[in-house]
Amino acid sequence: MPGLDGNLIRQRLADATLYLCTPNRSDLAEFADAVLAGGVDIIQLRDKSLEAKQEIEAIEILAEATERHRRLLAVNDRADIAHAVRADVLHLGQDDLPVPLARRIIGDEVVIGRSTHDVDQMRAAAEEPGVDYFCTGPCWPTPTKPGRPAPGLDLVRATRTERAWFAIGGIDLTNLHEVKEAGATRVVVVRAITDAEDPRKAAESFKSELTS
Repeated sequence: MPGLDGNLIRQRLADATLYLCTPNRSDLAEFADAVLAGGVDIIQLRDKSLEAKQEIEAIEILAEATERHRRLLAVNDRADIAHAVRADVLHLGQDDLPVPLARRIIGDEVVIGRSTHDVDQMRAAAEEPGVDYFCTGPCWPTPTKPGRPAPGLDLVRATRTERAWFAIGGIDLTNLHEVKEAGATRVVVVRAITDAEDPRKAAESFKSELTS
C-alpha cells in the first residue's frame, strides 16, 4: 500500500476524534470494515502475543481497510514494522524507541504519538519535537494495562494544549460524558467496541457522542 502524504496524514489526524486499538481476531477484515464504516478515524493493532510476521500479516489486513475507508493506520511500538507496512501513525510508549531514532527509521511523513500517564509526561509530550499527538490516561483501570495505576480524569482536566491529544483507558459509552466534561474531545477506545455485539453500531454511537 502506498503511504500517504504527511500533510494529508496530519489533516486527518487533526479531524480525528475516535481512535480504536484492537487485538488480532479471526474476523479482523470484517471487523475493520465495520468499525471504520461506523466512524473510527484511526485503527491500531495492539496484540503483544504476535510475532513480527504475524503482526505484519494482521496489519496488512487493516491497511487494506483503512485505504478503502480513507482512515489512518497506526502501528504500536515498532518503528521497523511501521516502516515495512507504510503505516500512517507510529505510537510510542514512555519506554519505547526515542522519537529521534524512530524518525530515522520512518521519516518525517509518518505521524508519531506518545503515551503519557502523569502531568510531567503530558507536558513533555505537548512540547516534544517530532511528536504529533499524545494520549493521557488511563482514565480508569483497564485490563489491557494490568498493574498500571489510573491517574483518572484529573490528568484529562490538566491537559490543555494546541497539540492533538486523546483520553484513553476504560472509556465506554456509559462514562464518555464524564471524559468530555473533563475536557477531552478525542478518545481511544478498546473493549467498548472490540467486545461489542455490534461493533459498527458501537462505533457509530461513540462518533455521535463525540461530535454532538
